[in-house]
Amino acid sequence: MTMNAEQDIQYKTLLRLRSLLDNISNSKVTLIGDIMLDRYYHGFANNLNSTAPVPVIKIIDSEESPGAAAHIALGLNSLGMPIQLFSCVGDDAEGDKIISTLSDEGINISNIMKIPNRKTLTKIRFYGSRESLLNNSQILLQADREALEPLSMEISDELVARAKLNLDNSSALVISDYDKGVVSTKGAIELIKIANSKDIPIIVDPKLTGLEKSRDATIVLFEIRGLELLQRRLVLENSAQTAQNLLSEYGWNSLLVLGGIEGMTLYRLGEVPIFFPCNATLTDQQIGLHDAAAAALAVSLGNGFSLLDSVTLASAACDCILSATASKEFISKDGLYLWLDELSWRMRISER
Repeated sequence: MTMNAEQDIQYKTLLRLRSLLDNISNSKVTLIGDIMLDRYYHGFANNLNSTAPVPVIKIIDSEESPGAAAHIALGLNSLGMPIQLFSCVGDDAEGDKIISTLSDEGINISNIMKIPNRKTLTKIRFYGSRESLLNNSQILLQADREALEPLSMEISDELVARAKLNLDNSSALVISDYDKGVVSTKGAIELIKIANSKDIPIIVDPKLTGLEKSRDATIVLFEIRGLELLQRRLVLENSAQTAQNLLSEYGWNSLLVLGGIEGMTLYRLGEVPIFFPCNATLTDQQIGLHDAAAAALAVSLGNGFSLLDSVTLASAACDCILSATASKEFISKDGLYLWLDELSWRMRISER
């Protein structure tokens, strides 16, 4: 048997993306956004507390890694893209951990400001399972540790000013916003305007409460639950109608909705949605999907690849994250190599 026209296009796309990973340009990515420390505790939850109906977790392992924009930076660095990261941390052990981890990976940390007397945003997740009964643990609790006072506008303005200067000779702009103060609406609009004037692709991962910060972006990332929430708020009939409304309202070139094991869907104004299925056979966790997609899009769009090719690479990157055994994993060149080869092999085998 031979491939049909659609399968042939998909196969050639995989080959192009495989070649991209061997020939990534040295042009830098400008990355700005909030960063955090992700901390994970794993253990057994065999009993309930004697005074409250909550599990008692016997901790057997722990791990921590930089998250949010710092997680995107780790992925971009692993894929071979130079990064200039603009963000801030608190003057504490968690902030030091983020900076030391990035520095050890060879990432430039000169534009990560350390703010005195401020707590670094830290997300602490507790995972547990019944000992000798369940193989897969489940998240039981998440606790957020963060500063109580908002970040000063002066710090945000300084970071944006530095990022604006860095856009010269950048291949992509990535804005990762957790609404913690690094990215203001004014700053985001200024950065996007300059990037558009220089034909630099813009990838934005916004909070639903900060969509103005993504206006006129090349591609915006959403989680499927976010799109469903906006559908209810706007009283619209379905996801496609909601996506078209948002594309028109905010001037986005495209919207990529991530659904984890349900795959992802690309929306463009006035066009039929394109669905990209999840190809991961084993799905152990999904933390870091947005970061993996953002990194893959920046690499592909920043190297001149088409939007469809870029979303195909983002889909493969998310498959890698879904298949990862540890929630701290970031997308890597070796991981994408293996996954693209696996998808190509599956297509060849299916035609025998």
